Amino acid sequence: MVSFDGLRLGDGGPIYQQIVRYLQRGLAAGTICAGDELPSRRELSARLGVNPNTVQKAYRLLEEAGLIASHAGAKSFVSAGPAEIEAVRTQLLTEEARRLVEALRQTGASREEAMALLGRLWDEKEETQDETT
Repeated sequence: MVSFDGLRLGDGGPIYQQIVRYLQRGLAAGTICAGDELPSRRELSARLGVNPNTVQKAYRLLEEAGLIASHAGAKSFVSAGPAEIEAVRTQLLTEEARRLVEALRQTGASREEAMALLGRLWDEKEETQDETT
């Protein structure tokens, strides 16, 4: 079952969007997979301390996007196939990259500076991961 334990509600926009984004990121990262069961709307609203209508809206949007399926009287589950997951991953990466590019441009960074910085940070992360394994 998808736990939502890693979801930290904050200033990331409306709560229903944070729930949607959490599931999308899990799908993109492979930590949430097709067939995984979701908590009931009531259970998730209690766990997160939010209005059940908020969870209902998030689940409805996820259903409309073809990422989850729900049946009356039954549990909801992840129904996204490889094509939907790849589309979500591409969308998330594009949105994050656009935000980063905009921030770098606002600081006056050149393309070359930005690419060099990204390369250094990428390598630092890989070195840190290598040291911990």
